[in-house]
Amino acid sequence: MSSAFSRYLQAAVVLLVLVGVLALALSGYLNTVIKVALDPLVGAQRWFSSRYMSFYEFLTVPRDVATLRQRNQELEGEISRLQTRVIELEQQLREAQVLYALLNFARTRPESTYIAASVIGRDPSPFLQYVIIDHGSDDGLRRGMPVVTEQGLVGRVDAVIAGAARVQLISDAASVVNVRLQSAQVDAVLSGSVTGDLTIEMIPQEVVIQPGDLVLTSGLGGSYPLDIVVGRVTSVRKFETDLFQTASVQPAVDFTSLRAVLVIVNFRPVDVAPLQPSR
Repeated sequence: MSSAFSRYLQAAVVLLVLVGVLALALSGYLNTVIKVALDPLVGAQRWFSSRYMSFYEFLTVPRDVATLRQRNQELEGEISRLQTRVIELEQQLREAQVLYALLNFARTRPESTYIAASVIGRDPSPFLQYVIIDHGSDDGLRRGMPVVTEQGLVGRVDAVIAGAARVQLISDAASVVNVRLQSAQVDAVLSGSVTGDLTIEMIPQEVVIQPGDLVLTSGLGGSYPLDIVVGRVTSVRKFETDLFQTASVQPAVDFTSLRAVLVIVNFRPVDVAPLQPSR
């Protein structure tokens, strides 16, 4: 009987202790004690965790680095291929835009027959203004045929072989084009130069011209068709002591960026030199 009572008493004491500890823990009085007791365990856990991660990285990082390097090389190769493709597409787009513009120009002047040609070369001399195109006598090209773009007059075919032709630009020093000032309705002569500058000469002193005036081919001389855009006047030189005034002209065509041209194949230039009076 006494032993049973003793066991009940012990159980009651243990229960009271547990309830008391639980009450102290819930009220926050044991936080400091718990922290002190658990700090060594937490520290040990951190130490084992850091050693484990170091060992794991030691085993896996070299393999991961090699994989990342390989993947990086693959991505760089893919970027290079995509960049090359973008450049190709941009080039094709520019070529398509040029051809579309030439086609539109040809449609606006249906009286002429055209052959489209690509510019494949330029004269290396700084004193000569020529380009080489990829069509020649096999395609029906002949010396003297006018060459244009959608912007305006380029020049004329100067020499021809079977598969290519040389085009003399209007900016060449030996080039002479009979032109007309649209605003003044007066004919004059446009000349090139060794520097590529264009100058209109033989303009009567009484004619009023202004910068910005449009310059067109006059059709005189038999070398070019009528009313092809040549450029615009940029400045005028006029002195009372001169018989004529002169003007500088900005060409409508940018000769430095020529990629494709149109050759007017149904125009036959007329050599009027024998009809001009001898001097």
